[in-house]
Amino acid sequence: MDGAIRVFAAVTTDLVNEAHRIHGTYPVATAALGRLLTGAAIMGAAGLKSETDSITLQIKGEGEIKDLVAVSDCMSHVRGYISNPYIDRPLNKNGKLDVGGAIGGGYLSVARDLGLKEPYIGQIPLTTGEIAEDLTYYFAKSEQIPTSIALGVLVDTDNSVIAAGGFMVQLMPEATEEMAESLEEILRAAPPVTSMIQEGMTAEDILFRVTEGFPMLCENKSITPEYRCTCSKERMERALVSIGKEELQGIIDEQGEAELTCRFCDNKYLFNKQDLLELLEQAKG
Repeated sequence: MDGAIRVFAAVTTDLVNEAHRIHGTYPVATAALGRLLTGAAIMGAAGLKSETDSITLQIKGEGEIKDLVAVSDCMSHVRGYISNPYIDRPLNKNGKLDVGGAIGGGYLSVARDLGLKEPYIGQIPLTTGEIAEDLTYYFAKSEQIPTSIALGVLVDTDNSVIAAGGFMVQLMPEATEEMAESLEEILRAAPPVTSMIQEGMTAEDILFRVTEGFPMLCENKSITPEYRCTCSKERMERALVSIGKEELQGIIDEQGEAELTCRFCDNKYLFNKQDLLELLEQAKG
């Protein structure tokens, strides 16, 4: 009520299930991609204003997951991909899916494209590879905002997603030391995000659960997180033109056609020889 704390929460079960369906991920990869997609959905809604703005979270790992990406707009329309969807690892020492072990070391970068000449990019070394902790560290290091992020993905025995979601709590300049300590105790005692979702809690329920005892006001600006790719044949045409006339001529001479696959949604786009000749003229122009 006094502007000292702000909190965002999301239930992303359907979104993460769609990502699992598209990429055919095994449980560890589902958890890794699902956490990053959820983080992007929350940060997109929290930090972007215009529908043309976007935020890209990218993890470059040193383990089995070399590349993990999630992109969101201000309406939490999210897309992403993982370089190795078929990871099979034993559970970690806490009996959880070993996302941190699969990522290993590496770094996290956050790029905000706000329609300016260059996107704003912040980068940090990974602290645990568990993603929520790394995003929390990113806010502390790159944006100097005291933040707590929790992300969870619960995978069923058939590899589908039972529950997925997360929340982000931030302390604003008006917050006092006492508020910070009280909030820390509440968050420490809060159940896992997936447990709250399994109990039937909505995103709004989670908002009030993780700020219990504080006089909070819900702005009710709810949106529905959704897996949505922005690929199209026109975008693929621009990609082919951008490789240059020499390389395009080589494809025409050697293959006579080209098939491009979108890494975000697995849609395939076929270009026959006539299509490529037309694009070659554009490239020459």
